[in-house]
Amino acid sequence: MPLRLMPRLRRAIAVALLLPVLAFCLPRPASASFFGGVTIKDEKEMGQRFDILVRASMPVIQDPEVTQYIRALLHRLTRSITHQPYTFVATVILNNSLNAFAIPGGYVYVFTGLIMNLEDEESLAAVLCHELAHVTQRHVAARMERAKYLTIGSLLLAIAGVAAGGSGGGAIAMGALGAGQSAMLSYSRQDENEADNIGFQYLLAAGYPPQGMADGFKVLRQKSWMSGTSVPTYLSTHPAIGDRINNIMARVAALPLSVQNRTQDEKRFNRVQALLWARYGDEQSALQRFSSRSDALSVMGRGVVLSRMNRVKDAEAAFDKAVAMAPGDALVNREAGIFHFRKGDMPSAEKLLREAMRLDPRDYMATFFYARYLDESGKTTQAENYYKEVLRYVPEEADVHEAYARCLGKANRTLDAYIHMTYSALYANNKRLMNQYLAKAKALAEKSSDKKEFQRLEAACKVRKEIWDKD
Repeated sequence: MPLRLMPRLRRAIAVALLLPVLAFCLPRPASASFFGGVTIKDEKEMGQRFDILVRASMPVIQDPEVTQYIRALLHRLTRSITHQPYTFVATVILNNSLNAFAIPGGYVYVFTGLIMNLEDEESLAAVLCHELAHVTQRHVAARMERAKYLTIGSLLLAIAGVAAGGSGGGAIAMGALGAGQSAMLSYSRQDENEADNIGFQYLLAAGYPPQGMADGFKVLRQKSWMSGTSVPTYLSTHPAIGDRINNIMARVAALPLSVQNRTQDEKRFNRVQALLWARYGDEQSALQRFSSRSDALSVMGRGVVLSRMNRVKDAEAAFDKAVAMAPGDALVNREAGIFHFRKGDMPSAEKLLREAMRLDPRDYMATFFYARYLDESGKTTQAENYYKEVLRYVPEEADVHEAYARCLGKANRTLDAYIHMTYSALYANNKRLMNQYLAKAKALAEKSSDKKEFQRLEAACKVRKEIWDKD
C-alpha cells in the first residue's frame, strides 16, 4: 500500500494536527498587511500555499474512483457559476468528521466522513454548494480586509481551525489570532444565510433535487448529535439552524412541481460510498453494512473489510464471488487484484489487474499495482513504462516517484533515480531530504551530457522553496 496513492494510513493524522504545523510555519506579515483590500491575487496565493500544507500534513485520498467522482461533481456545480475568477479544485481528505470546507482561491476539501454518512448525492452537492457560496461571495476576504494586520500564516491557522471543526480547533485558532481578529474571520449570521441562499441557487442551476439542501443539513445535524463527531462550522456557528432548514423547505415548496420532483441517479455516489466504507469504515459496522446486501459491489466491500481483519480465506472467497458476479466491473477486478498482489498470488494479481486496466484505462491505481507486480517480478523495463503512465495522472504523488526511483535504481539509472527521489521528497514537503537528494542528483548531472531532466527538477524545487521561504 503506497503511503499517499492509497492514503498514507501509517502517517494518517487527525485534521486538528494541521494546526501545529501551520503554527510552526507562521510567516512574516504580508507586504501590504492586506491594507486597502484583499485582491483576487491575494486569495489565490493564500489558497495555493494552504493547499500545499494540507497535502503535506493530511492524508489525501488519491483513489481515482473517488477523485474522479468528486471532480465531476464539483464541475457540475461550478459550470453554471458565471463571472467568477476562480478555478475550483476538489480534494478528498481521509477524516471521519462530517465536514467540508472551501477556502479563498477556489480550493474545496471534502472529508470522507461526509461522503460516508450522507444518504444521497444531492445532499452532498448541497453541502458543497453552501461552501462554494462562501468563496464566490468572498466572505473570508471581507473579514480579512477588516483585520488589516493579519498575516497569511495566521489566516491559514484560522481556516485550519474551521477545517478541524469542534471546540478544539476553534480554540487553537483563537489563541493564534487573538479574540478580535478571530471574530473578524468568523462567518456571521448574514454570511451563513447568504451562503444558504446562493448555495441553493447553485444546487438548482446544477439540476439537482432542491430537497437535497434541507435533507443534507438534517442528516449532518442528526448524525453529529448521535456520534459526537465535529459539527460543521455552518451548523455550529449559530443556534438557529432549525430556522434555516425551515426557510430552505419553504423555498422548495414554492418551486414548480417539475423542479420539486427532480430525480438523481445515485449509482456513482453509492459506488464511491461503498468503497470508502470498505476501506476506512469501522470494521464491524462496515461488515454489517455489506453483509445485509447481495450485490457484487457489497460482496467486494465485504472482501476488503475481511482483508483488513486478516481473515484471508474469507476475504478470498468474497473477492472470488464478486468477480464471478461482475466480471466486467473494473473496480471489482482492481480490488481483487490488489488483494491477490498483497497475498503474494502473482498470477491471479496479474490477470485481475490487467483486466481492470483494460476495462478502465484511466484507473491509475490498477496501473500502479500492475507496475509494482512487474517490478517485483524482475521486469523493471516494463515496470518503468507503467510508472511513467501513472505519473501522467498524478505528477505530484510522492509515493509513485519513490517507487519509480527504486525501479530506476535497480536498472542502474542512478541519476534518474535520484531525480525522482528528490521529487518524492519535494511533494512530501520534506525539505531536508529534498536538499540531500537534490545535491546528489546535481553531482551526477554535472557528469551527464543530458541535463534537461535535472534542470526541470531544479526549477520545480526553486518554486517550492520560494513558497517555503514565504512561510
